[in-house]
This record gives sequence, C-alpha cells and structure tokens, in this order.
Amino acid sequence: MSHVLNGISPLPDLGVLQVEGDDAAHFLQGQLTQDFALLRPSEARLAAYCTPKGRMQASFIGFKRGDADVVLVLSRDLLEPVRKRLSMFVLRAKAKLSDASEAFALYGLAGDAARAAAPDGDPWTRIDDGPATVIRLYPADGQPRRLWVAPAGTPPPRAATLDPALWQWGEVRSGIAMLTRPVAEAFVPQMLNYESIGGVNFKKGCYPGQEVVARSQFRGTLKRRGYLAHADSALRAGQEVFHESDREQPCGTVAQAAAAPQGGWDAIVSIQVNAAEGGRLTIGSADGPALAVAPAPYPLLAEV
Repeated sequence: MSHVLNGISPLPDLGVLQVEGDDAAHFLQGQLTQDFALLRPSEARLAAYCTPKGRMQASFIGFKRGDADVVLVLSRDLLEPVRKRLSMFVLRAKAKLSDASEAFALYGLAGDAARAAAPDGDPWTRIDDGPATVIRLYPADGQPRRLWVAPAGTPPPRAATLDPALWQWGEVRSGIAMLTRPVAEAFVPQMLNYESIGGVNFKKGCYPGQEVVARSQFRGTLKRRGYLAHADSALRAGQEVFHESDREQPCGTVAQAAAAPQGGWDAIVSIQVNAAEGGRLTIGSADGPALAVAPAPYPLLAEV
C-alpha cells in the first residue's frame, strides 16, 4: 500500500513575513531564538519569537534570499500581530517588515514529490531550484517532506495532489509544532522540544526571553515536553489535557491537531513529563475523552 503522505499541497494557512534592509539579519539576530547572522545560503532556520518571560509568540521557518532579504514563513493568523510587535523594535535599524504573503507561493511536498524536489538531507537545509527555495523538513512516519517557497506565479512542481488536510496531519506526525493564534504565549520553546529540533541556539547573543529559555535548559530537568497523541474525538490547539492524579489542574495543552486518515485525531501535546509516564489522560476535563500519548518521533537533546 502506498503511503497517504505523497504529493503536493498548497499551504493557505501559512504566510510570509519579509524583512528587508541592510540590517535585516542583524535585527532578527536580536529578536529570535535562532542565529540569523551566521545563516548560510544552504540553510534554513526553525526559530521562535518569545516574550520577555520566554513564552513563544510565534514560530517561523526562515531563510535568506540575499544579504538584505530574510523570509519568515509562519501561521497566517499570527502574521500581523507579530509584524506589528517586531516593527516596534526596529528603531534605527535598516530593516522593514512587511506581509509578503501575496508575493509568494507556498507548497508542501511529501513522499516521492519531496524527493523529486530535493534529495534527502538534514532538516532545515535547503536547495535553490531556479526562483524556488526548497527546504528539507523533518519526516512524518518515515515520509520525506519539503517546504517549497517561490515568487507568486512560479509554476509549482508537477506531482500528485495531496489533500491539505493530509499535509496538516503530516505536520502533526512530524512532531514539529508550529504555533497558531490559539496557543500564542502558551509555551516556553523547550515545552515543544524546540531545543532538540534546531529551534534554539544557546550560543547566540541576547533576544527577548533568553534568560528564561537558558535557565529552563541548564538548571535542572524540564518539566513539560512535546509528545504525539491520539484521541477518538476531535482535537484542537489550545485544549487542556488532564491526568487522573489531579482532576482540577490541567497537566498540559494541545499544541497542534489534525484529523487522522485512519480515524480519530492526532495531535502534538505539551504535557508534564510525569503525566506522560502513566495513568489516564483526558481532553478538556477529568471526565473528557481519553487521550493516548507516545514519545516524540526524534531524540530529545537530553537523550542524545
């Protein structure tokens, strides 16, 4: 049986925040969790924009189109609030932030279509194919995946059509959560395993929330982590997760969810590590539908 994650899908839920100007990379260096100053043409970056308390306001896949042109792909429902907030800190820097979503075409490629667009390689590396940039993503259930970004009007690769709902499911199965508005400011990066999947650089200079993020990493164990989860009933970002040991206080939150082709719903959940180790988990309340969890599909930094 061929895998359902195979083909090309448009990505209408994503938008493009473009940062242009001589100081574009330097400006982002001081705002995001990843190193944009040393970003090479062969690389992309997973990055987060945090509050001063270390809570993620947005997450991005970013790359340079030139020394003065950085493209950040993020959830469209966060683009305008993030553009406004980041713009407040530009001050004298030569950097202009704009919603460039209409100027770009965004597609997701999975399976055979992904390999045809770019041979397998490390996640967050890229190749340029004419005007298009192809970024290698983490796989989902063993299927390779790519993000294809090109100027609007560029013909996308020819491939079988992949239902956008299946692409969303593949995003969940990859274990890499991308923030949407319902969960803005809900997580410190490590609660979604960002330090283990290339989303945090601990050697770079200051950015908002850096002290909190560093302290979470280097002082004791992390109490919440990202896991894969499945339920028979519908799941959505922002729902609370409960453990049978405490009927009143939630032990976690659904970060991202999608309908599963085999039935039910799959999700990425951020929950307390001890809650994931055993006992009944439920959605919405202590009496809600049951939730089954499994480890993230990649090694965590502490385990490497």
